[in-house]
Parts: sequence; C-alpha cells; structure tokens
Amino acid sequence: MAPKWRELADKLAEQIKNGEYEPGQQLPQIRELVAVGEGSKSTVHAAYKALEAEGLVTSARGHGTVVRQQVPLKRLGIARYDKAKWRDSDEVAFIADRVASGRSYRRNEQTQTVSLIEAPPAVATAHGLPAGAEVYARARLVKEGDQPTHTLTSYYRPEHVEGTRIVDPTPGPAGRGGGFRVLYDAGYEIDHMKEAIFARVATPDEAKLLQLPAGEPVVELHRTTYTASGTVVEFAIGVHAASRFAWEYDFKVPDSAKGEKGQ
Repeated sequence: MAPKWRELADKLAEQIKNGEYEPGQQLPQIRELVAVGEGSKSTVHAAYKALEAEGLVTSARGHGTVVRQQVPLKRLGIARYDKAKWRDSDEVAFIADRVASGRSYRRNEQTQTVSLIEAPPAVATAHGLPAGAEVYARARLVKEGDQPTHTLTSYYRPEHVEGTRIVDPTPGPAGRGGGFRVLYDAGYEIDHMKEAIFARVATPDEAKLLQLPAGEPVVELHRTTYTASGTVVEFAIGVHAASRFAWEYDFKVPDSAKGEKGQ
C-alpha cells in the first residue's frame, strides 16, 4: 500500500492534469487540506514536495504552491530578431516569443534596472574594452503573469547609449521597438549576432528570483550583437528557467563550398 502522502500527491497530480487546477493557480494551503481530512501537516507537505520534484508545481516563500505552466514558451532563435518586428513595429524579442507561443503578454511583465558599472571581465572582453572601463548594465526580469521566466542583462558602451531611452529605468521595453530600435535610431543598426547557450545549476539567488523548484537547472545565454562594420553594440547575459522554454531555430542551411567556388 502506498504511503498517505503518495496517495495525496497522485490525487493532486490527476487534478492538475485534468485542469481542475490550472497553470498559475495556487494549490490550497497546507492547513486547508489538513482541515478537510487529507492528512497531517507532514503528509500534505510531503505530497507537495513530491509534486514539486515531478515538475508539476513550484513552491516559494510568499507565493505558496503554484501549478506550473506545462507547455513551455517557444524561445525563437533567428526569427525573434526580425527587423520588421522591432524596427517597423513594436514587437520586442520577449513579446515575439509570446506571440509565437500563442500566449498573452503585458509590456510591464518586463521590469528593469539600469546602472553605470565597471565592466565585468567577460563584458570588457566582448566589447574590446580595457579592464576597469565603465559600461551601462540594463538588467531585466521577465515574467509570464506572476511567474518569472528569465533574466537578461545587456551591457552597452556609454558612448552608444548615453542620453537614450536605453538608460531610462522605467519598467517595460525601452520605448517603441525596444533597445534594438533605440540603437537603430542612434545610428547603430544591428546586423548580425552570436549566441552561445549552456546549462548549469542555478545559484541560490537565481533559484529564489526565478522561483525554481529544487534541482531545476538554468540555461545561460551569451549574446553578442554587431553592426555591419563589426562594432559590438550589445553584449547580453540571460539566465532562463530550463523547463519554461523550448528553444526553436529555423534557418537556411549554409553551403560554404558554393561560396568557395564562386571566389
């Protein structure tokens, strides 16, 4: 016979899968289930911990136990940076992901802080700056509803962004078209990018900020953005909750041999 906590966990899991508890909805507080006879405090706590380990819920102090979104967001690759989205319209990258995923969004689901700091070593290297040089750091936390999905911090040379909307800490994208549109208007049209991604264990601060269940890894993104002349106009580091994104790429397959023959 399965222990009482396992029976309760299975019952709640079935209710989640049947839609009785929807993504983003908070499960009853432990004391409420104890009061209706679902078991002792330790039984309910063990059941909730099992659901968290199985990826069905998240639990964080002050937020309770919340049902997780089971269908991950599409994190578009090349298509999220289409110039028509941010130059000619107002579809910044995180919004492009939501649109592609058929999910709703609010612009204020992106919050940010902006500060002038000494460039960390990786940032100085990316920008070709000497040690100790200053850069603007624009740190964003992006949520879907009340659930954080990822952080993204972009680093810029002061001479590229001083006096622009990029250094305005108002929550939400940096005005119409976001940061890329600001750079475009300042004469720094983005031309190509390099992205590197890798998975790692979340730090305690990241786990708290992103409301991650115990043991969930994060995907770290490094993005370097260039103009056509090769000037680096942004270096960004993102930290993504691994289970909340499905990374999607659609691109033309290169054939370098053709290029060599044409030379």
